[in-house]
This record gives sequence, C-alpha cells and structure tokens, in this order.
Amino acid sequence: MTTTNRSNLVVLDMAGTTVADGGLVEQAFATAAERLGAEPESMPGMLDHVRATMGESKISVFRHLFGDEGRARAANIAFEEAYGELVDGGRIAPVPGAREAIEELADQGRTVVLTTGFARTTQDAILRALGWQDLVGLTLCPADAGGRGRPYPDMVLAAFLRTGAVDGVRDIAVAGDTSYDMLSGVRSGAGIVAGVLTGAHDEAALRRAGASDILASVAELPGLLAGAAR
Repeated sequence: MTTTNRSNLVVLDMAGTTVADGGLVEQAFATAAERLGAEPESMPGMLDHVRATMGESKISVFRHLFGDEGRARAANIAFEEAYGELVDGGRIAPVPGAREAIEELADQGRTVVLTTGFARTTQDAILRALGWQDLVGLTLCPADAGGRGRPYPDMVLAAFLRTGAVDGVRDIAVAGDTSYDMLSGVRSGAGIVAGVLTGAHDEAALRRAGASDILASVAELPGLLAGAAR
C-alpha cells in the first residue's frame, strides 16, 4: 500500500518511544556522575534534572550539571560507556508493537527516521542489540545535525533535508515521549506532533509542550496517520 497524502516523513524518537530501556538512562547517568566524583547528596537533584530534560542531547545535560566543559565531556563519555554496558547486557527491548508499527508505516509508503539524544556509538549499539540495523534507511543523532539535539528542531529538519521525502515541513509527523521531543517537532513546523505515554513524561507535560495528539504507544501511530490522510 502506498500513499501520496500528508505525513509521508515520520521522525521517531528511540528511548521511551520505540525502545523500552527500563530506566537505563537514569542508571547510566548515576554511574557517570559517580565516576566523576559527584557527591551522593547531590544525586537526587541531578536525577531530577535528568528526568526533566529527557530527550535533550546528553552532553547538553552534563554541561548544565557540571558547568565545566572538560568535566561535562568526561561525564558524557562515562555515560555512554555505562549505557553501552547495560545495552550489551541485554537490558533493552523494543516497545511492544514498535517494530510492527515502523514496518506498517513503511508499507503505507512513509519514510521513517529514528532519532536520539545519544551519541552515534550508543545509538548503533541499541540498533544492534535490537536487530534494527536495517529497519529504517536513516538514523540521526545530534552530531549528524550540526551538534544541537532537542529541543532544537535540527534533527527533524535534517531528516527533512536528507530524505527529500516530502515537499514541506507540514508533511512531517514527529513522535516522542518527552516534552523536548514535542518542542523539537513544534519548532520544526511538523504537521503532526504526537506524544506517546510509554516513556518519561505524562500527557499533561506533553500537551504543555505542544503535542497535537496523545497516543498510548507508537503502535497507534500508523492508525493516526492513516486517519489524518483521509
């Protein structure tokens, strides 16, 4: 089945949206902070900031937490290593129905792009662990879009430019589980910005950040887009 209707470019977040990581982001952040010598009493406040900024480029989060660029980069490396170890340990899985949803979107004639706030090495480790290396034609991390992650619209716009799948940004659909996913979609001009309830933020937070639609999970996205195209 093919379609010439709207939303032929679908930009999906990974952790919390298509990938269920079971809190591994917080675990890896805590490990990284400990390796950098963070005081135990500061950890709850740091994790609160991590939760509030889920979806943001991880190096940006560390810049805020540590202030110093050198320490932020060291913490980011430690985070990526810790997260990679957890992924390699089999601690990651697809959100139920995510792979099937991506395949259905492709069957509808839509181009699907997977995006993340992780570094490329971590993104590739996740894709390998899930057997998703060939699931979509393009995956993007902040470095692929000039270095700025969410809430900036750069990765969505990079998907638009690189794929050439649609004529205008209003024909883009963005889906994610965080406020920053929603903000990046809104700022890109995407016609549909769908929040999913399988990850970090609840419906109220997603709506405040500009979600046009709320879904129980990404498994509902093909139906939403098929309905919007009618």
